[in-house]
Amino acid sequence: MGVGRCLRLRLVAGLGGTASLLLLIALYRVGPELQVLNQLTFYAVWRIEKPLYKLDVNWPKFPEQITDQTFCVAVDDIHGLVYVGQRGDDNVPKVMVYGEDGYFLQAWNITTIEMPHGIFALNIPSMSSVWITDVGTGKYGHTVKQYSPAGQLLRIIGTPGKAGSGTNPLQFDQPADLFVEPMGDIYIVDGDGGLNNRLIKLTPDLKTLWLRGENGSAPTQFRIPHSVTVDSVGRVWVADRANWRIQAFDKTTGEWLGTWRSCFTEDGPSSVRLTPDEKYMIVAQINISRVLILAAPPVGAIGDCVVVDTIQLADEVKPHLLDVSMKTGAIYVAEIGAQQVQKFVPLD
Repeated sequence: MGVGRCLRLRLVAGLGGTASLLLLIALYRVGPELQVLNQLTFYAVWRIEKPLYKLDVNWPKFPEQITDQTFCVAVDDIHGLVYVGQRGDDNVPKVMVYGEDGYFLQAWNITTIEMPHGIFALNIPSMSSVWITDVGTGKYGHTVKQYSPAGQLLRIIGTPGKAGSGTNPLQFDQPADLFVEPMGDIYIVDGDGGLNNRLIKLTPDLKTLWLRGENGSAPTQFRIPHSVTVDSVGRVWVADRANWRIQAFDKTTGEWLGTWRSCFTEDGPSSVRLTPDEKYMIVAQINISRVLILAAPPVGAIGDCVVVDTIQLADEVKPHLLDVSMKTGAIYVAEIGAQQVQKFVPLD
């Protein structure tokens, strides 16, 4: 390789993805030694970024303590706790609590959880609580429940043991996931293949502020709304799993803001969370055992999604739901096929 080419290679290596692409195009147009298209392709492939995350092979310290299918995970970053929801018979603790350092701390041997599906840790200095969606069909099922960090039941949302679509009183049918804001507003996606395909926003005292969705593939409709998160500029993001897309809504009005579809050509999104700086959106794809790192959505018109990096897991691992530590940026992935939770830490 000549001196001119070496210089250009180093320049490209030091730039971000967009700047590198522009430089490559410019070099291709003006550099006489880069007039062959396959040489340009070589430079573009060489410029692939290093991975953004690496597996923490030491988390958790004693993985054998998780004994059944792990469906969900939530991080309380203020107290350094990780809650893992697992299913199994009556002898299997439905929630296992670990430290972010990987050490096992506690098991919730309680009977008020039947089949945990989604879990969310509310992290505010004045109070911490753990919220769980329960898709069981018994006397505690079809509900969202709030617990203390020690596993004490604080509140039940919905009509226990009765599937339905009502809003007064509230009813759910296999509620999939939720997001709770620090001021107490609650966003619930309902459900995981049941009667409902909807997104509900509730006040802290459980009044319905707005509701969007019905079964279908048009804007505002859903087919298995499976995960939900809220960003700092007032947008609600829903993993519309069976429609192979993410939909965005205004959190105040419920107005539909747009759809991300182009990133989901092989499988739909099963989980959606944001990194602490909201630079990336982290998305799980259950059927192809993949975690996508998407570029942060712009403020204003949301455009379409852009894949920045991927974490390809082993076959049949089946990442179901995930969470991100707002302190460390670590990604925790609950995998129902592998019956484990894996932790991926950001690379410097």
